[in-house]
Amino acid sequence: MNKQTRGLGRGLDALLRTTETDYEKMEKEAGEKIRILNVDEIVANKFQPRVEFNDDALEDLMESIKQFGVLQPILVRRLNKEYELIAGERRLRASKLAGLDTIPAIIREYTDTEITAIALIENLQREDLTAIEEALAYSKLLTEFGLTQEELAQKVGRSRSHIANFIRLLNLPSKIQQYVSRGTLSMGQVRPLISIEDEKLQLDTAEYIISEELSARAVEDFVRKLLATSQSEEIKEDKEQITPKKELFVMEAEDKLKMLLGTQVKIKPGKGKSKIEIEFYSTDDLDRIIETLTETTKSKVVNSIEKLSV
Repeated sequence: MNKQTRGLGRGLDALLRTTETDYEKMEKEAGEKIRILNVDEIVANKFQPRVEFNDDALEDLMESIKQFGVLQPILVRRLNKEYELIAGERRLRASKLAGLDTIPAIIREYTDTEITAIALIENLQREDLTAIEEALAYSKLLTEFGLTQEELAQKVGRSRSHIANFIRLLNLPSKIQQYVSRGTLSMGQVRPLISIEDEKLQLDTAEYIISEELSARAVEDFVRKLLATSQSEEIKEDKEQITPKKELFVMEAEDKLKMLLGTQVKIKPGKGKSKIEIEFYSTDDLDRIIETLTETTKSKVVNSIEKLSV
């Protein structure tokens, strides 16, 4: 068991006293009986943080259950004449897919706060949650049960900063959250977007990250430059003329010119007219830049002529 799992276990051990797969051993250590329940008697956990289930993984588990049975009981609590699932939703789903009518279970009594924490931690231990699902689960525990971030961190065995970083993801536009849920963007790629106040600019930046396949580190650098550009006095003067799309276009154009000319380039959008500033450090450097621009222009002209002659 790695360090991360041990950290999570601190919050889980008090609630799920054992994870042994041997029924007799579990009964002896936990002092509880393994009950065989009808799968139709078990209702879903309304506090389940997980929204999406991997169909392939579920099918693999189903085949395993067909061959070996359910090796680890699910955990439930009594709910009137039925039982509410606390931990083991994948096992229950796979058992139903395998055509089983019954499933082994341990029955315990828990508060809503406890079963929410258990469902969350079980998924965290298996790394089954997307970043957005994890963030929503933390938010639910905080709001519905009146926990502080510090109390929640202790309950689930995570650091307070970890909790805070995930919850901040919920401040992003829903479209970006969907990208994270689908795996199109990672948490590392979208986290820098939180510092962008303009929602339209957040969305445009997200699209740019996807199209350019930027790494998390590249996104951090990109957003840092973007914010610096947005906050400069020259840009502020003409802010009404500059849309988020234009800001992204300007930055991309600057990067292309820097690569082409091998020097610092700054584009200054303005009302009616704009400026391009190209830095040079000597007459030789200026000659090199002019030659580069000239050769680039010649190359484009030649290509155009060749296309016309085909």
